[in-house]
Amino acid sequence: NFNLLISTSRYNETNAKAEIWFTLLMCGDKYPIISGLKYPGLITALTNIDSKEVIYKIKKILENDSNFFQFILKIIPIDYVCETNIKLIKEFVDKYYRIYINEDQSFKIELIRRKNELVDRNTVIESIAKIINNKVNLDNPDKIIRIEILGNVSGISFLDSTQILRLKTTRLQ
Repeated sequence: NFNLLISTSRYNETNAKAEIWFTLLMCGDKYPIISGLKYPGLITALTNIDSKEVIYKIKKILENDSNFFQFILKIIPIDYVCETNIKLIKEFVDKYYRIYINEDQSFKIELIRRKNELVDRNTVIESIAKIINNKVNLDNPDKIIRIEILGNVSGISFLDSTQILRLKTTRLQ
């Protein structure tokens, strides 16, 4: 189980684990759980703090020190984790999207697949989009439904564009 998906450069997973562990302690989580994945450059974290609140707190840290992270490249908050099963993913989206997306807000769906060729990208996106009555806006949506397929586990997020933390990759190593 996890509520943060963190990317780093390949072979820096151990350093990124230490970096996110320390950062989550700074954010107020006394017992974060950091795990590796079988995918190079990806790790997960389970924090007791709301994952979107963590992003906000980390942005505050970065305002004071833009070079705070040396290994972490991106942090994505995850709202729900389930088995990679299209029917199950659709059920999660149908059950929870109204909590995160108001009737008047536009949305888009982002599907990121890793090591899962069984899932046809367009079929999945279209079947999920049919559930939601809101307007689709691919260029500038109010909300993003992000589905991260990690083999037999998937993470589902309902995000504003500001809630994905992307760090500049122009740092010197």
